[in-house]
Amino acid sequence: MALLETVVVAFWAMLPAYVPNNAAVLAGGGRPIDGGRTWGGSRILGDGKTWRGTAAGIAAGLLVATVLTLFAVDVRGLTGFDLPTFTPLAAVGLAAGAMLGDILASFLKRRTGRQRGAMFPGVDQLDFVVVSLPLTALLAPSWFFAVFTWEVVLVVVVLTPILHVTTNVVAYGLGLKNEPW
Repeated sequence: MALLETVVVAFWAMLPAYVPNNAAVLAGGGRPIDGGRTWGGSRILGDGKTWRGTAAGIAAGLLVATVLTLFAVDVRGLTGFDLPTFTPLAAVGLAAGAMLGDILASFLKRRTGRQRGAMFPGVDQLDFVVVSLPLTALLAPSWFFAVFTWEVVLVVVVLTPILHVTTNVVAYGLGLKNEPW
């Protein structure tokens, strides 16, 4: 697979995991997942992790996977790239894994004394990748190993922090986030 095709396949395959956190920011609010409870003197997750945001994020990821699957053949015809379609379990693994990764990162932030919105380099940029890929491999192993070759995983690990920082700066500039990270 040529480099450009590998980058396109990596981006395409990760879109159902890239979109959920953005959708959660837009649809968030409501009841926090932790119900305001604390552990070790600090909130378990904080007000930024809500049931509504999590549900909206997962739904958005599933919708993206569905749309990409519907258009994969047409896009393949235009680009010549072998773009994957998403099995239902692969879509669930990517979307739910992204949200679970973000929740886990929030938990780790609270345990390390960081406040909501505080910078946590590395974790902030890759939390959803670190959970969505193994969860997808667990739920849809045949699909996962056919799509996520080592080259695609490498591109995901390099591309994701760049995309994460860029989208956060844009969201900050649009007033959707309080911090540019």
